[in-house]
Amino acid sequence: MSQVFSKSPEHCAKQGGLTIDKSYKKLFFAFSSFFSIVLAFIFLIWLTLHPAKPQFSLREADIYQLSLSGTHLLNSSIQFTMLSRNPNKKVGIYYDELQAFAAYKGQQITFDSFLPPFYQGHEESNLLTTSLQGTGLPVALSFGYEVEHDQTAGRIVLNLKVNGKLRWKVGTWVSGRYRFNVNCVSIMSFGPNAPTAPLSSNQAAQ
Repeated sequence: MSQVFSKSPEHCAKQGGLTIDKSYKKLFFAFSSFFSIVLAFIFLIWLTLHPAKPQFSLREADIYQLSLSGTHLLNSSIQFTMLSRNPNKKVGIYYDELQAFAAYKGQQITFDSFLPPFYQGHEESNLLTTSLQGTGLPVALSFGYEVEHDQTAGRIVLNLKVNGKLRWKVGTWVSGRYRFNVNCVSIMSFGPNAPTAPLSSNQAAQ
């Protein structure tokens, strides 16, 4: 059997082994250019507007119940009102999946309460009011001691928290969802002569 040797060219495309349709090249470059322009336009809008974070402040908080069943099962009832403000002049905000709860010395003392989603326009403010409840909620064995210590000191400090997701709105464009967390501190008078219920406070910090 005879063997045939053929010298391979430096590049197979020179012999017609690989062909690329010029129309596909043009389509690819056109799509890449369009995509780059869109991204640059969105980035330019973002740099120009640069939305500021929404602002939250606690307006009022009331404790209607904070009592133990046994040694470590808590019954609680708390209501609070929070002010939400959008400081942006050209950016609206959608709020989604809002949930609120109260905490005391790092322990959650109410169940999660879900707030309805809403839209906040440019430089707009909204009041958010919710009622928080806890029935038979397990807490640390030291909870009763900590509350008694605060009563002796004459005040009690609660953390009122709201977690959720927001979306920015610029014209007709709406961004993806971004998670946010709000933590407001409420300081209430809680001495031996304080009323049984409710304990009220409008002294708060974000």
